[in-house]
Amino acid sequence: MRVVNTVQMREADRRTIEDLGIPSIVLMENAGRQVVDAMEAAFDDLADSRVAVLCGRGNNGGDGFVVARTLAARGVDVLVCLVGTADAVRGDARINLGILQRLGVPLVEASSEQTWELHAGDVLGRDVIVDALFGTGLTGPLAGLAETVVADLAECQARIVAVDLPSGLSADSPTPIGPAVSAALTVTLAAPKLPLVMPPGESLVGTLVVADIGIPLGILEGLDGPYVSRLTPEELRPLVPARPPHAHKGTFGHALLVSGSLGKTGAAHLSAMGALRSGAGLVTVGTPATCVPIVASLGAEYMTEALAESGPGRVAAAALDRLLALPHDVVAAGPGLGTGDEQRRLIIGLIERVTAPLVLDADGINVLAGEPGVLSAREGRVTVVTPHPGEMARLLGTSAGAVQEHRLHIAQDFARTHGVYVVLKGHRTLLATPSGRVFINPTGNPGMATGGSGDVLTGMLAAWLMQVDSPEHACQLAVYLHGAAGDLAAADVGEIAMTAGDIVTALGDAVEELSASRPPARRTS
Repeated sequence: MRVVNTVQMREADRRTIEDLGIPSIVLMENAGRQVVDAMEAAFDDLADSRVAVLCGRGNNGGDGFVVARTLAARGVDVLVCLVGTADAVRGDARINLGILQRLGVPLVEASSEQTWELHAGDVLGRDVIVDALFGTGLTGPLAGLAETVVADLAECQARIVAVDLPSGLSADSPTPIGPAVSAALTVTLAAPKLPLVMPPGESLVGTLVVADIGIPLGILEGLDGPYVSRLTPEELRPLVPARPPHAHKGTFGHALLVSGSLGKTGAAHLSAMGALRSGAGLVTVGTPATCVPIVASLGAEYMTEALAESGPGRVAAAALDRLLALPHDVVAAGPGLGTGDEQRRLIIGLIERVTAPLVLDADGINVLAGEPGVLSAREGRVTVVTPHPGEMARLLGTSAGAVQEHRLHIAQDFARTHGVYVVLKGHRTLLATPSGRVFINPTGNPGMATGGSGDVLTGMLAAWLMQVDSPEHACQLAVYLHGAAGDLAAADVGEIAMTAGDIVTALGDAVEELSASRPPARRTS
């Protein structure tokens, strides 16, 4: 599902109107009616509610005029408050305002602080308030009368429905640019905008509905500029491969996982189980010799390989040649590996010499702190890095706060610069590709903020890279299913009690739910 910015939305409107010949007033009519349909679906008591529609002077206000007319036609008690004067309304919005006036729908004008104060009590005392003030047209923080109106909305008890965007948000930034409306329901038009699907803006959205107003998907997908998309099950479902009857374990690949150290053997086990539960045919865990008995005792389904040590339970750089000689279709390195010069030399050796797809996580990233340029040695080969904000900050020599503030840009720029796939973990994990495309993952929950969760994802990425021809698709599946398994686990044990092992246990259900081959089995313990 394409996520668009202000310029892209404007261009989508233009192409629909000029190239296809769909009049702009038809799009406005569709928008208003879709908002009302969404309100009826969300609020069982809408027919008996008193509704106020706050309208601006532009096209968002025009959408609001259609909302008000449609509600009135369906017997709803509706009041329209125009923040501004009727004389300032132009274009399609003016046409719809005129229709509203001729129908006799109650309308008041609030063009100043004084007139707003006069009507605010009636507006704010309604059961539902529709915010049709600004939409995607806002370029700067709210000020003056608009800021006063939004501040008053924050204090009222009404359910707020935002048309396209809660007023105060910009379609070009996930971060509110100033005071903003907090909505219970947001009906966005044609396609989502950044603050609706990314934190922190998404906290102001409430329930999100994407309304089809008549702009074809082909136009949205063909827009120039940044390509940002939100992963959806409908798009991912066809990517889950069916298993042929004649398949054997070699059909689904052999994953080599380089992980674990003394005290962190669980990371190796969780990565291996993440790979196996995601369909890998064979998994070998390369781990320091001292750790092999522990890792092997944790799981009977994977193989282990004792690696040379640089100290008790710490893998040595000298293990590289042995690792390269082991059978593998993908290599994943880093979980629980530890950091130090020996580990750094091993990871750089893997970067330079592994020809198969390579996944780097945790300490496989930490040992590259301040020198991400070494990843350029992988040019032409598939590389996936899976940092959380702290690990990305260490890679770039910045702070985790700076990474969080500019998540999308940092992930996109890093992927392009170094020719790698970036899985920037966290709330709404991002997948950025070497081509500059960015995908936002909608699955997952705070319960996944637990030790080992990322190790599971590392194994999942390794498994899907062996089963799906496209690295982009493989990463999409792994990221989405990781969060989906977390959501299933949360439904069973709760977010507080969830462990990484619960995510592993739920992976089978997550895959089946996505592929829709059968209803997910529900666990009782």
